[in-house]
Amino acid sequence: MNSLIGTYECKVDTKGRLPIPVGLKKQLTDYLEDGFVLKRSVFQNCLELHPMKEWEKVMNDLNKLNRFVKKNNDFIRIFTAGLKIVEVDTNGRLQISKDLVKFAQINKDVVLNSSVNMIEIWDKDLYENAINVEDLDFASLAEDVMGNFNENE
Repeated sequence: MNSLIGTYECKVDTKGRLPIPVGLKKQLTDYLEDGFVLKRSVFQNCLELHPMKEWEKVMNDLNKLNRFVKKNNDFIRIFTAGLKIVEVDTNGRLQISKDLVKFAQINKDVVLNSSVNMIEIWDKDLYENAINVEDLDFASLAEDVMGNFNENE
């Protein structure tokens, strides 16, 4: 999968239907037929939308864990809690279940943020708070995370 690109703002209706912006929908064309997995994020109060083909890679990794190790079993249970298989309907919308709307504290205004091979779905206010962290030295974080990559590799 090519990396997804862009941040998009849209609105969720009272029934939890989320319209997929045209710019994002074009990038997802090859994945629309297979559907998506919608899940809770591990680190933030947002949702993650994984194309099914990408989700299968995640599941292959999970399947390598020994289920007879308690922490592995606990992790799998919590990681997969609330998973939903979703499809884009004929009107170009995704249905977000009430439990996931509640988890992500989604009101009306939503931000869809591409995150390499999946899409984060945020309540707009929570997203703004997450990216406007004043006490974070992003330059140092970038150096710590990306500074070890060798251009020749």
